[in-house]
Amino acid sequence: MHAPYLALKLEFTPNQILDVLNSCENQVRHRKDPKRALFVSQTEPSLLDAVTRLVRLLDSPEDIPTLAPLFMKEILYKILKGKHGATLEQIAIEGSDTYKIRDVIEHIIHNYDSPLRIQDLAERANMSVSSFHRHFKEVTAMSPIQFQKQLRLQEARLLLLAESSDAGEVAFRVGYESPSQFSREYSRMFGFPPREDIKRIRAQKINA
Repeated sequence: MHAPYLALKLEFTPNQILDVLNSCENQVRHRKDPKRALFVSQTEPSLLDAVTRLVRLLDSPEDIPTLAPLFMKEILYKILKGKHGATLEQIAIEGSDTYKIRDVIEHIIHNYDSPLRIQDLAERANMSVSSFHRHFKEVTAMSPIQFQKQLRLQEARLLLLAESSDAGEVAFRVGYESPSQFSREYSRMFGFPPREDIKRIRAQKINA
């Protein structure tokens, strides 16, 4: 049985990142050229403290308009000063290779259920196909097709959990043309066929 956990998602706009970079240039500027755009690492105590203070504002909603922007800026500052700050900086700086790949990633996310043409994606990033493939894999650790496949399968899982739809119907909704291919790839990613996986997850929720 899996142990429960808490998760928190914070989103920053490029302008927010650049604002911190410009106001604290000497403290957070990075020189190295980052590659990956996704990391898993231990949270520093000072960063965790800032995040905790942000979450605790839920207990005093009247303080949110004033304090939340300050805490968000503090969190962003600490992330930019950390070991992965260079990547976040490059994502925000327009014209960098990471920024161009970010634009393509957002495009795929919003069009995950549509066919992909690598040539079109490369043109969107203003790169050759070979250069685009290399940079995309450096940032995401997977190919564009693999990235799209994960998005489709994750969305399919959410739909199957939220609705009583047939797996074949969901397969078409997320962009698959073949239900059998969908079932194979779903099993490969989640370890169980769609129906069995959803049944297992619902049973776990009932027993939790």
